[in-house]
Amino acid sequence: MASPASRTESGPPRLYLMTPHVSDPAGVRDRLAAALGAADIAAVLLRLAAADERTQINHAKALASTVQDKGAALLLDGLAEIVARAGADGAHLTGADAFADALTTLKPARIAGCGGLATRHDAMVVAEAGADYVMFGEPDEQARRPAFGAVLDRVAWWAEVFELPCVGFAGSIEEVEPLAAAGADFVAVGPWIFEHEPGPAAAVAEASARLALAEATG
Repeated sequence: MASPASRTESGPPRLYLMTPHVSDPAGVRDRLAAALGAADIAAVLLRLAAADERTQINHAKALASTVQDKGAALLLDGLAEIVARAGADGAHLTGADAFADALTTLKPARIAGCGGLATRHDAMVVAEAGADYVMFGEPDEQARRPAFGAVLDRVAWWAEVFELPCVGFAGSIEEVEPLAAAGADFVAVGPWIFEHEPGPAAAVAEASARLALAEATG
């Protein structure tokens, strides 16, 4: 996930899985393992609940092998300062300022991705600064997100102009295929995946099938 490449060069789009806020690793481990076993997943963004630093490190370590043994990168949501001690592969930062603050902590050994990019200018700034990917369309802390049409426009613009990978956030299973068709290198799914009936594995399998359909018809 760390190598800048266009979708044409890197193959069909891949899934990027986002967890709910995790306060009890044991409570999510089985569902996470099932999701990872259902389809190809490039990365898992682990969203740790607020806690002291040692607890967060221990929670990340408790899930690291579940993710990494499946060949997926383990990214922490923020928390760049504990990435190395937690055994994670990198971090996802929200906003250009947070990305800039974390860059020297993560680079060159680990992945540094960035979302929360309100403008095209912000996306270009973090790309030039060394981001491994940019993300568009994810909700903010108040669960607000741009209109989906605007997200598609941003993804399509990025895919046409830039080689750096782009992650498009899908707020539902119905958004997966349009994001892939617009040119996203990765499509982020979750945390709604974990509440899906009949389970996260089925949701991931369906999302993967929709990616394949977008690739076949693109």
